Amino acid sequence: MGDVVSREALIARIRDARASGRTVAFANGCFDLLHVGHVRYLEAAAQEADVLVVAINDDESVRALKGDGRPVLAAEHRAALVAALRCVDFVTVFPEPTVGPLLELLHPDVHCKGTDYTVETVPERDVVRAYGGRIAIVGDPKDHSTRDLLSRIASSQGTPD
Repeated sequence: MGDVVSREALIARIRDARASGRTVAFANGCFDLLHVGHVRYLEAAAQEADVLVVAINDDESVRALKGDGRPVLAAEHRAALVAALRCVDFVTVFPEPTVGPLLELLHPDVHCKGTDYTVETVPERDVVRAYGGRIAIVGDPKDHSTRDLLSRIASSQGTPD
């Protein structure tokens, strides 16, 4: 089980991991309602390095990205759920619109994105390339989404989408 940590604690943990010769993979997302697509993405990301860091959007940035009514779960609950996955070492919550600032701070060896991206469409690709990191597209095809799950839940209860 991983640890939910502050940015400052994460910096120290990553420094310690590197000092012991371990490599670092980085994944990020909203993880609003954890589903099998999320799990497969994070399991695949964990295969890219020795340590997996997961950055989770804070509540305000999820609302800005996904719209009113989101997130369904508060950031601290989403972070705890993701940290409970066996493949995750550290989870942190970030307020910025992108993970660029975290990538610049941590310089993970590998920045992992899901299969809804290509290496050329990853928003932070220039940041990763600038410090010499690698981008990996991981996980299964994007056949799962929180939006679809919420829609199915709403329709099964007879409420409008």
